Amino acid sequence: MAVLPVTDSTWQSQVLESDLPVLVEFWAPWCGPCCMIHPVIDELAIEYNGKLACYKVNTDESPSIATKYGIRSIPTIIVFKGGEKKDAIIGAVPKSTLCTCIEKFL
Repeated sequence: MAVLPVTDSTWQSQVLESDLPVLVEFWAPWCGPCCMIHPVIDELAIEYNGKLACYKVNTDESPSIATKYGIRSIPTIIVFKGGEKKDAIIGAVPKSTLCTCIEKFL
């Protein structure tokens, strides 16, 4: 199960209006640490299927979303719930760190 991209046009419906908590990874193709964390995000999407929605935002393709949420470095992972930003993790962190963050909002 691949983590789907979210764009300017789908942000509102997929992230802000989601019934589930949403994990969003802000990344770019040229970012080494982003490539390291991609498989971890993919695993989380499978493990939390039905409880958490997971998406990726390419900051090169959707800079307005990144700007809106003050993304200064990537990868940045943000958890949204009820259309609101609840938590953010910056950098390629261990899976356990992401799980601890996610569990708070399920």
